[in-house]
Amino acid sequence: MGEVKGFLKYPRQEYTKQPPLDRLKHWDEFVTLPAEKELREQGGRCMDCGIPFCQWGCPIGNIIPSWNDLINKGQWKDALERLHKTNNFPEFTGRICPAPCENSCTLTINNPAVTIKNIELAIIERGYADGTVKAQVPANRNGMKVAVIGSGPSGLACADQLNKKGYKVTVYEKNEFVGGLLTLGIPNYKLEKEIVERRVKRMEHEGVSFKTGVNVGVDVDPADLKKQYDAVVLCGGAEQPRDIPIPGRELRGVYFAMEFLSQQTRRLLGVKIDPKAEINAKGKRVVVLGGGDTGSDCVGTSRRQGAISVQQFELMPQPPVERADDNPWPQWALVYRTSSSHEEGCERDYSISTKKFSGENGQLKKLSAVRLDWSEKDPATGRAKMKEIAGSEFDVECDLVFLALGFLGPVKAGLLEKFGVELDGRGNVKADGNKMTTVPGIFTAGDMTRGQSLVVWAIYEGRTAAEGVHAYLVSKKKQEKA
Repeated sequence: MGEVKGFLKYPRQEYTKQPPLDRLKHWDEFVTLPAEKELREQGGRCMDCGIPFCQWGCPIGNIIPSWNDLINKGQWKDALERLHKTNNFPEFTGRICPAPCENSCTLTINNPAVTIKNIELAIIERGYADGTVKAQVPANRNGMKVAVIGSGPSGLACADQLNKKGYKVTVYEKNEFVGGLLTLGIPNYKLEKEIVERRVKRMEHEGVSFKTGVNVGVDVDPADLKKQYDAVVLCGGAEQPRDIPIPGRELRGVYFAMEFLSQQTRRLLGVKIDPKAEINAKGKRVVVLGGGDTGSDCVGTSRRQGAISVQQFELMPQPPVERADDNPWPQWALVYRTSSSHEEGCERDYSISTKKFSGENGQLKKLSAVRLDWSEKDPATGRAKMKEIAGSEFDVECDLVFLALGFLGPVKAGLLEKFGVELDGRGNVKADGNKMTTVPGIFTAGDMTRGQSLVVWAIYEGRTAAEGVHAYLVSKKKQEKA
């Protein structure tokens, strides 16, 4: 380790953020990493634990203590090499991963964690800046072809890994842009789209082919793909949003979060939006239903568009400021968090159930809700029971409501039906340990099989599926020769 007592010597130093009122004037990223000297000091805070719980908390098993030590010593190229051994896209995770590794950092027992996420981002961005990150074209091709359906993080990770093994990989994307939710779901101020394009261009130089605007199951018959490729990997994500079936749901002004977020990204990418379908929060009173990251993205996007007020309602109770007794380290800390979007102006409220929407001439005007009591527990399960509080009903005047209530799994019609894959009890694509579905030669990865999750889990899923495809095709080839 770089400094034996670094964690005692140096306090945690975060990146610098533009003031909220300044960053609301644009759609760009607004953070600045510390200078090299400070970054090296932050790497020196790593304790080089005998058991690195940060790696346990990281789904892809990043070798975190190793590259913390290398950064502390100023060995940036070695740190980049170590980082890329486990993570295909540190420029994505360094920006948008919630950093479960930091929740599991041993320092967090009684101190602020090592700034693992910031160090990760600094390593990869320095690599791009000094030319260390270069396209690496495989020396040999094995003559086999694989189709990857979906270009989100799981699809990109799977394609990247298979390409490195010598497969000829083609990625099919139904939208007009590559990247899945990285491009169309996550706002620019958290992940500028040039960052995604930069990585995609590198993958193209390395031999991966991308076909955009091709909806497999609609534009392309899955049966044809099965004949054309040696294996197919389904990475279409969990795109079925959770709805709220209450009176007034049909009113104009009530939208799924992704309708809103993807439209704004398309606008910034130069796509002309049909005025009849435009969703714009300028001068509007906005309510966001759902307290997760997607809801937070709706808050920040609404504020940048010029909403006059933004409220965010969550069904569950407000989390505690510190870990509860039943949520010990090194688990993910279920605590109250304030995102950068919340800093920019938002009224948050908890334990609220929306009962109906009201409007005039088909246009939303009001939301009616009731407050909830979660104090009672179900004796059979031990889980908190939702109970409406009598007399707590209230109304909120609003012009827009965004439903950020999570996702119910992949869309079943079209792609999955035509491939004939089985689903599990949760409605996700069923797969074995190698990520192969119930149809031989058809694999799956990411949210499509895991359910709604984090970008870092999607990368892990894609890498795992690539290993499964490789093992399957190598075995199949040996059997054909026998």
